Amino acid sequence: MSRAVREFARREWGPLFTTVRTALVTKRWRAVPMTLAAVCLTGLFQIVQNQDWGYQPVQDIGSVRAEDPLWLALLRTPLSLFVPALDLPVWGALAQVLLVFGIAEICLGRWRTLAGAYLATLAGTLYARLAIALGPDSPIGMPASDAQVVDTGPSAAVVGLAVYVCWRYGARWTGALVVLSMVIEVAIKANLAGKEHIAAIAAVLVLIAVQAWRGRRHDGVEPRPGTRSWKPPIKS
Repeated sequence: MSRAVREFARREWGPLFTTVRTALVTKRWRAVPMTLAAVCLTGLFQIVQNQDWGYQPVQDIGSVRAEDPLWLALLRTPLSLFVPALDLPVWGALAQVLLVFGIAEICLGRWRTLAGAYLATLAGTLYARLAIALGPDSPIGMPASDAQVVDTGPSAAVVGLAVYVCWRYGARWTGALVVLSMVIEVAIKANLAGKEHIAAIAAVLVLIAVQAWRGRRHDGVEPRPGTRSWKPPIKS
């Protein structure tokens, strides 16, 4: 590995890697209790919804459709991100939650992680309603038939948290790669899930812009992770 590559890796992932490694070495699994609970909850929902007696109860508490009343969609949205999509392999959802939620919980704290996950998921849920109201003739619209699509799973939360953590820890190129991959996903297959990922990223980018603006007003300049003036975010 060349010196330039090593230097890039150190600048891009050094602060993030150090934070995660230190937490796992010192606390092991005690560093990510919320993530482990989320993985267990996602696995439990998967088992229950595949039973004859369990499918409808899971739908009633965690299934969101754009055709649902808004109050009901908002009520179900927090649990919807832990209900795996039936048409996708559950191991993918479990791996996403374990990896991205785990890193975010260590780097941001459990409450900020939950808040970020909910923001991204809620953005996707609200976008679906707006897109269907605009209709297929709009560049950001969707056909009315998508109002019946079941909207569950952690993917929007995972994408949003990944972008936010990358920004907080200075992994700018990695964050940009996540955004680019989602744009390519929509360009290849412009389905509801893909466009919700873009909506989740947009919500997180707005949050980042607000926090960066507030940081510049407070300190004059936003410190970069890895520099002497930068301090990791305080966990709640």
